Amino acid sequence: MAVAFTREEDYESQAADLPDRPVSPHPNLVTASGLATIEAELAAARAAYSAAQAKGGVSADRTAMARATRDLRYWSVRRGSAQLTEPAAEPDAVQFGRAVEFVRDDGRRQTYRIVGEDEADPAKGSVSYASPLARALLGKRVGDVALLNGETLEVVAVR
Repeated sequence: MAVAFTREEDYESQAADLPDRPVSPHPNLVTASGLATIEAELAAARAAYSAAQAKGGVSADRTAMARATRDLRYWSVRRGSAQLTEPAAEPDAVQFGRAVEFVRDDGRRQTYRIVGEDEADPAKGSVSYASPLARALLGKRVGDVALLNGETLEVVAVR
């Protein structure tokens, strides 16, 4: 069928059938800042849903309503399952909520804070506790070595 014979409503209908955002099977551990982020995202999703309803809901803009509904479902589930987790009283051990500095085999020094999945952003210096990097480092102490994909990582600081 030629593009000239497709209807705009067909594209809108397809866009409105957005798949749900996948929810991780891991426990939803969060730091205090991660919980605040989830709550802000939930509030934004509620606002987007209200705005889509005010504009006439499904009949006016199916895509906006579908996106708002999907995000509202996701952030509601994430808020409901959030487990606020504070680091244990072992300041020298790599654990959830702490930053770990390590040296790679090639001499590069890197620092990452181990956080919940929704707040992880490697480009900004945070990784999920469920990531292979965090799993390799959790429980280690300064001077310990972790193995990750055949490379050694030496822990040089925990903050």
